[in-house]
Amino acid sequence: MKIIAYRNKRDIDIQFEDGVIVEHRKYSDFKAGAIKNLMFPSVCGVGYLGGNKYKVSINRKPTMEYDKWYRMLRSCYSDKEKQRFPTYEKCTVCDEWLNFQNFAEWIQGNYYEIPGEIMCLDKDILFKGNKIYSPSKCCIVPDNINILFTKSDSARGEFPIGVSWHRSHGSFIAQMNRDGKLIHLGEYNNPIDAFNKYKIEKENEIKRQANKYKEFLPSNIYEALMKYKVDIND
Repeated sequence: MKIIAYRNKRDIDIQFEDGVIVEHRKYSDFKAGAIKNLMFPSVCGVGYLGGNKYKVSINRKPTMEYDKWYRMLRSCYSDKEKQRFPTYEKCTVCDEWLNFQNFAEWIQGNYYEIPGEIMCLDKDILFKGNKIYSPSKCCIVPDNINILFTKSDSARGEFPIGVSWHRSHGSFIAQMNRDGKLIHLGEYNNPIDAFNKYKIEKENEIKRQANKYKEFLPSNIYEALMKYKVDIND
């Protein structure tokens, strides 16, 4: 960076190599290298802070907005995270949300709380199969609803979602998670029958959770949950 205007030692303007200008800073901060380029993609190589209105941390603790933003970027752009969770392999973040200030502003306008619940950013409910985190396609939901749409493609292998092969029994098993517990739904002679059972139970479980939180959920989220259909290619 370089000084482009010097009014006095407490009031200078500087310019970074990419052309970004920061005004009215102290010369001592310039000498110490303490002036940050808020437009530089410093998070996962793509995300930038964009300004100072919404804070990264308060009393050295990450803000709720920054924590969700950082986790979103890490899921999409960290090779290590994508190895752990392959379902994020083709996920991206829209250009608008690469700017933390824009993301934080959206969170402020859409965030709500449910007593005793952890609230999560979800990209799958409003638009099934969505791979882009963006303002129009994401929503805030409690963790108990968010985990309903978590997939383990590597765990189930070649079979439809909710179906696995029980080698010792020589049958296909249908199972699903309900309230943190793995529920056995039956054994079948073929994977299609096992999936059809899973589909019925899973859709019922999504509706059950939607009605459980109905008084808190925004109407568009509730309606999307009630209409959600499980597909064999999920």
